[in-house]
Amino acid sequence: MASLRVVAVTVTALILLVASGAAGASTAGSPATSTAFAAVTNARAVDGRTGVTPINAAARTATTWRGGAITASSGEVVHVFVSDLLPLETPEKWAEFMVGLTHGPELALVTVRIASLAEVQELCGQRALGCYHRNEIVSLGEVVDGTSTPEEVLRHEYGHHVGFHRTNAPWRAVAWGPKNWASVAGVCSRVSRGEAFPGDAGRNYSQNPGEAWAEVYRLMDERKAGITTARWDIIARSFFPNDAALAAAERDVLTPWLANTSVVHRRVFGTKAKRVWWIPVATPLDGGLTLSATRPRNGTQELALVATDRKRVLRRAQWIGRRVVGATSTICGRRSLFVRVTSQSRGTVTVTVSTP
Repeated sequence: MASLRVVAVTVTALILLVASGAAGASTAGSPATSTAFAAVTNARAVDGRTGVTPINAAARTATTWRGGAITASSGEVVHVFVSDLLPLETPEKWAEFMVGLTHGPELALVTVRIASLAEVQELCGQRALGCYHRNEIVSLGEVVDGTSTPEEVLRHEYGHHVGFHRTNAPWRAVAWGPKNWASVAGVCSRVSRGEAFPGDAGRNYSQNPGEAWAEVYRLMDERKAGITTARWDIIARSFFPNDAALAAAERDVLTPWLANTSVVHRRVFGTKAKRVWWIPVATPLDGGLTLSATRPRNGTQELALVATDRKRVLRRAQWIGRRVVGATSTICGRRSLFVRVTSQSRGTVTVTVSTP
């Protein structure tokens, strides 16, 4: 169940267990209590379980719920259900909380279930405080001494919901984090160095980028709500977000990345023109790069991706048609490079570069 998120309680605390993943260079700051942003939970350690547990359908059916499609004061409709074991809680209260979160259109797709601790553990698994799975959130609805508040749990789980509805091609955003944050946090680079573990809900949970993303989302949303307490207990400190990471997280929610952007370059090689054409390419986001060039009829060109030192060739293009050469590459931590075109003949060369 790729998108499930479970919060597991240990003897001294709790931890969110979810299937996600991550990696990347550190952009972290240290969590100073006066300026940092509250953590989703008070979790301290993983309880040793591995894998993912789906929401218990039988327990969901056995629980008595009240609520449904609630129209909040913003005019948005949120699907919220509250367990009858929480008589002081109302669906309307939690619908207002949900529309107050930093969100996009994905809010209309989620179903939120607020339950007692005992019911949450029936629905999500023993020692759990909440979970997320494919457009459904189960969250604690009562304060439990020594653990996270219901608001903290719900913010974290909604972060997973955002990730489920974002793209980070060629990776899955729910496991690696959405495109903007994952690029700033260096998730791809971390994975390549064996410092991050997408989808690991066990031993390497604290280095799981999907969980790190959910925590960063919570911190970002809490800061916007004026909450300035600082806890960062369940995820590696290297993932603690600086201002750039928090800003990237907000972009992922409000103006998410959707697809690559293509830029077309043209140059005429004449008898006196230089035989080497350098095209600078900015790559602010990690992901897949596609490169193609159309040569003049009967012309001879070499096309290559080159590092910023203009010496190290990263990828040479291969013929993909009678007059077209192309190459694909994965941007992973590089923020700029060059396309080098070497021409041995006259005519117009057209180069198309598609970047995240």
